[in-house]
Amino acid sequence: MTTDLKVLAWVAALTALMWLPYILARIMTSGLMPTLTYAADNDPLPGWAARAKKAHTNAVENLAPFAAVVIVAHLAAAANATTALWATIYLWARVVHYIGYTAGVPFVRTLSFAVGWLAIMIIFWQIVG
Repeated sequence: MTTDLKVLAWVAALTALMWLPYILARIMTSGLMPTLTYAADNDPLPGWAARAKKAHTNAVENLAPFAAVVIVAHLAAAANATTALWATIYLWARVVHYIGYTAGVPFVRTLSFAVGWLAIMIIFWQIVG
């Protein structure tokens, strides 16, 4: 298995876990039963938890293009040291993005998002370039 695919697995696992903090916050603010039912979602989350939810949504949205370029690079035999490096950079950019977004640090959030986007573009360029 290539480094790119291993990193993709880690990114997927990380994304799959990002919902936990804001659900725990929902349980703490609304209680277990309202959280487990289909009741109206009127109870506001604490600011950090609302931002964590948005960061998770952003991670889910960006997982698809990242997964696509990593898988295509692998299938096209275009995976190389550059794609491995930028896949790893993408992983760490997403970690920083989640933490920065949840903590409410706008410049960290924006910069880490841009680095993740750049990683996708560089991997894409390794395929088509």
